This record gives sequence, structure tokens and C-alpha cells, in this order.
Amino acid sequence: MTEFLWRLPSRGDGRRARPELRHRGGFWDPAPTPATGIGVPRPADREPTDVRPGRFGPFDDLHQVIDAAELAGLDGVLAPYDPLGEESWIVAGGALRATRHTRVIVEFQPAFGTPVYASKMSATLQRLSGGRLGWRLAVDTDAEDGRSRGDRVTGDDRYTRAAEFLTVARGVWNSEPVPGAGFRGTGVEFAGEYFDVIDGGFRGVLSGLPFPEVHLTGTSAAALDLSARHGDVHLFTETPNGPARALGALRARTAETGRTVRAGLELPIIARETEDEAWARAERQWREVRPDGPGARALSLGDGRWAGFDVLGYPQTAGLVGSYEQVARQLRAYAAAGFDTVVLTGHPHIEEVHRAGEHLLFLADPAARTLKEAAV
Repeated sequence: MTEFLWRLPSRGDGRRARPELRHRGGFWDPAPTPATGIGVPRPADREPTDVRPGRFGPFDDLHQVIDAAELAGLDGVLAPYDPLGEESWIVAGGALRATRHTRVIVEFQPAFGTPVYASKMSATLQRLSGGRLGWRLAVDTDAEDGRSRGDRVTGDDRYTRAAEFLTVARGVWNSEPVPGAGFRGTGVEFAGEYFDVIDGGFRGVLSGLPFPEVHLTGTSAAALDLSARHGDVHLFTETPNGPARALGALRARTAETGRTVRAGLELPIIARETEDEAWARAERQWREVRPDGPGARALSLGDGRWAGFDVLGYPQTAGLVGSYEQVARQLRAYAAAGFDTVVLTGHPHIEEVHRAGEHLLFLADPAARTLKEAAV
């Protein structure tokens, strides 16, 4: 069975390719506050699409995306780390509260706090959500982001720190119930380069809970080694040469460590009833940001793969464009190659989530998502 997740928006949403023209969620278009009714002047091309300014907050729109993902049959959502967007821990907590079955993956940078603090927050979220929280560590952030957070750790040292972070986090976590004993821990000791713990370990209500599934990314030797030793799922992106070589490198590392790490892909998609409709959508968005020069199809990689999504404001360069059947066929090919987790995304998110749920997922994974007649 393929697990399908949806990457949530972190800076608003909308139909337009240019992020500054996406007004949903309160980004790029400050609405008048209910208290004063005073807003700021808007350029002519940025008139609001919400005729009820000030009545709804940013999370009202985000909640609809989260709700749509659960109703459409997605297995979970990813609250991405975005230094210029919504805080992923807050979004993840809201998503867990707003859903009943959806798994929620929170992406965060290991320098945001101590691993003990991250584990304690996660234990509470696991307890309140029935164990639906997962982690994704944003290790390989850019230097400017690190400097803005006061983080001086760079290069492969970031992976050394991440390894210590996960070692400590798993060490203080107790999946079996442990009786409370005041401020006493369970004897966990750790002395590392970045973290030190004395008599750590959770007891009482913070124990007896499942540790969050750990998602990691990257194709460098340090990234693959971190996953081979500490990860549960490693996510790749599509490339002009395909992701098979990177998957092979991961498998070689896990063979050395003796651990099983599942593989996944992050894929923006534009899927419609017909191939022509899908390419028409891609072309409209492409011309919004590239009005001159070659059209969108010039970046086609074959098999429905397209290398122009980053120009449209997506974090990934390559994704899928085509009819529902064509996109589903490529998703089945990924599954056959060993990728059993797929993080999809597309904007506007609410509409694209429903398209994926109603027209795509059952074609991509028919064995797991098609009702069968019960045996008599």
C-alpha cells in the first residue's frame, strides 16, 4: 500500500503562480482588523477575493485544507518548516486537534530547542491525538536561514547534531508505561558535542506512547548516513535522471547498518481529466511568470514528469503533469520501484486535494483504495 501525504501551505494559498498574488490565508493581503477596520492600500492587481475581510483568520482557510485532506482519503499531512511562513509546530497541533484519523508530520529544525523539549511536546501531542504525530527534521537549511536563527552550525556538522538530537530524543522516550516518581528520570545519560542529559527519561503520562515516525531528506553522504542510522522514512525528489540512483545509495547504506528505512518522494502535481487540460493549466501558470520565451512543455522530462514547478513557487523542481490515469501510472511505477510514501502538493490546495482524492488515489493504488465485494 502506498501512503499518500499532502504538503500543507505555509504562506497562504490561491490560484495564481506568483506567491504574492495568493491571498487565501491572510498572506500578502492584510485584511482590516475587526477592532479598527483599518487596512493598508492595495495595488490594483492585488484586490482581495474574500468579501468578508476581518471575519476569518488564517487558520480558517488552513483548516479547510486539512479537513479536505482527511475527507479525501489522504493518509496524512505535512506541516512544513518555513522560516518565513506559519510555525509548523502550531500548525501540526491544530491539525491533530481538527482531525480524527489523519497522521500529521511536523517538520522542524533541530536547533529550535533541545531534543528533550521536542520529545516532551511530542509526547503530549501523541497522548492527545492517539499517536498520530510524526517528525521530519529540516537539517540541510541554507546559511542565511541559520544565521537569522543565531545558528552557527554549518555543513556536515548539522548532521552530527541531528544524529545526537535523535539519539537523545529516543533515549528519553519510553514506549512502555513507567510509573511517575517526582522529578526523577529513568537513568538516561548522554554526553555529546551538542547535547548533555543527566538522569533523563519520561515517566507517568509522558510514557507508554509511540515515538514519532522520523522522516528525513537529502542525497548527500551525510544525509543518507543519518537516515540509515536514525530514520524511518527517507524522502527524495524527482530529478531529470530519476530518483533510482539515490534510492540505490540509501539501500547500500541501510544494508551496512542493518536497519529498514522506507523510501518516499515529494511530488507537486497538476492532474486533470485529460492530458490537454493538465498542460493548459501548467501553461497558464507558466505564462504568468514567464510571459515570453519557450512554453511549459519545453521542460517536459517524459513520462509526465515536468521540471518547471519551482518557477511556479513550489519547493521542488520536478513533479507530474497529465491526465489522472497518466499521473496514476507514474505513481504506480514509483511504488514498483520501492517508493511507498508520496508527499503530494498542488495549489489552490483545497481544490487540488479534492481532485486527488476523487480522481487519482484509487487509480494510483487500486488494491488498497478500491472497495471490494464482501465474500459471502
